[in-house]
Amino acid sequence: MTAVGELVRSWRQRRRLSQLDLAVAADVSSRHLSFIETGRSKPSSQMLIHLSEHLDIPLRERNALLLAGGFAPAYPEHGLDAPPMAAVNEAIERVLAAHQPYPAVVVDRHWEMVAANPAIGVLIEGCATHLLEPPVNVLRLSLHPDGMAPRIANLGAWRAHLLARLRRDVDSTGDAVLAELLTELGSYLGGAAPEPPPTLVVPLIYRRGDTELAFFSTTTVFGTPLDVTVSELAIEAFYPEDETTAAALRALPVR
Repeated sequence: MTAVGELVRSWRQRRRLSQLDLAVAADVSSRHLSFIETGRSKPSSQMLIHLSEHLDIPLRERNALLLAGGFAPAYPEHGLDAPPMAAVNEAIERVLAAHQPYPAVVVDRHWEMVAANPAIGVLIEGCATHLLEPPVNVLRLSLHPDGMAPRIANLGAWRAHLLARLRRDVDSTGDAVLAELLTELGSYLGGAAPEPPPTLVVPLIYRRGDTELAFFSTTTVFGTPLDVTVSELAIEAFYPEDETTAAALRALPVR
């Protein structure tokens, strides 16, 4: 197991902070911080949580930091089917249902689909079966040649957007699974080089038969989560960028 001081230093460097920067932000002496990182001082669990907050370390990795320091994890991790998660599940179901007839999907920390509303079928029609077998990775589904990619009219721009977002996730979390996913997705053919979008956000322009559907997306996360699972959930919701898209989706059969 990596020493706790080495983990603190690794996260500080990942956040591109000097020892002095972190010491000032966390209101601790730079000497004490240096002793923690070199192993000359054993930090308390409160100090590790305090530093984690200022380093914006994900809850899962905060637990790993505490374990490395010889302490019990501070943040619980419940499965989505566990009784304490009932309110979270109800909130997710309400959001997904309210977003009909527009597509919405819930993903975890590795971009694997946790839930979706029926309208997501608009985007995954025609995708290969092997990409739709659980666990479904929505980024792979989007950019794989057997997935949505052949029907994305602005594939170059959309691919660049997704890869940039995934790269930020890798930089932020240091997650090895996400790093492998980034390498994999970067190897897929991505269409023409992206041009600056004519709108305020990068749209998803999707061909469905003879119709082009244009979407913009938003990401919703739970505020101030104290559970590892909850902290890693995100709701990706797609909205029509024009009335043509909105009308086409409203005309689909209710499912």
